[in-house]
Amino acid sequence: MSAQIEATLHDFPSLFSLKGKIAVVTGGSRGLGLHAASAFMQAGCSKVFISSRKAAACEEACKVLNALPNLSPGATAIPVPADSATMDGVRSLLAQVKQHTDAVDILFANAGATWGEAFDTHPDQAFAKVMDLNVKAVFNTIREFAPLLQKRASLEDPSRVLITSSVAGLGVGTLGKQGTYGYSASKAAVLHLGRNLALELGPRGITVNSICPGFFPSKMANGLLAMSGGADKIAKANPMRRLGRPEDIAGAVVYLTSRAGSHVNGEAIAIDGGALWSRGEMLVEEQSKL
Repeated sequence: MSAQIEATLHDFPSLFSLKGKIAVVTGGSRGLGLHAASAFMQAGCSKVFISSRKAAACEEACKVLNALPNLSPGATAIPVPADSATMDGVRSLLAQVKQHTDAVDILFANAGATWGEAFDTHPDQAFAKVMDLNVKAVFNTIREFAPLLQKRASLEDPSRVLITSSVAGLGVGTLGKQGTYGYSASKAAVLHLGRNLALELGPRGITVNSICPGFFPSKMANGLLAMSGGADKIAKANPMRRLGRPEDIAGAVVYLTSRAGSHVNGEAIAIDGGALWSRGEMLVEEQSKL
C-alpha cells in the first residue's frame, strides 16, 4: 500500500459530524446529560429529545438548548418527561418519541441516582432504588428503543448507545459515613451489561459503549465534593489539577457517536484526568500520616 493511499481519509471534515442525527438523552435536563445534549445539538443533530422525571426541568433545558448559537437550521430540542425507573415510564418515553420520529440514531442512557450512608445502617430500599435506576432501567430503555435504533442503522453508519457509568464502577467508590455501595456496584454492573449488549446488538448495527466520569461539578456530585474536603482539594489531588468540565463530556460523546467512533464497541472510557490511577498513591500518603 502506497503512502499516498495510507494518508487518504474519507471525508475527514465530516468525521466528527452528527448532521441530521436524532438523539434521545435520559437524565438530560441537567449535569452531564445536559452537557452531552448541548454537544449533540452543536455537532449537527436535527432532533434531541430531553427526558427526566420533571416536566418543568425538561422544558427549561430545551429552552436553553434551542437558544444555542451554533445549531443547524431546523435543529430542535424536544422535552419528553418520563420516569425511566419504571417500565411504564420507559414505555411513556418511547411513545412520546414515536410521536415525532420512527427512528433514533443515538440513545444516551444517562439517568441515574446515588445514595450515601454508612455500611451498618445502609437501607435495603436505598440499595434497591439505585440498582433499579442505574442498571435495570438502562437495560429496559435500550431494549425498548432497539427497534428505533435499528431503523436507520447500517454497516457503515451504525446507531449508537451510550451508557453513563462512573470511575466508581472501575475502582472503589466512596466508603465510610457516606458510603455509596449500591452506586458503585450498579456502575460496575452497568459496565458489564454494556459489554454484553455490545456483542448482542453489534450484528444489528448498534454499538454500545460506556463513559466513566470522575468528579464533575453537578447537583449529584456537589454534596460528595463538599464532604471530601471541597472542590479545590479534590482538583489539586487530580493528576491534571482540575475537575471535569462540560467540554470533556462533550468531546467524548461526540467521538463515540460520530463516524470517528463507528468501530468502537463494548468499551468504557474514563473521563477523570487519571484520578482513578492515583488513588493508590493517595492511600499510601494517608496511611503514612497515621
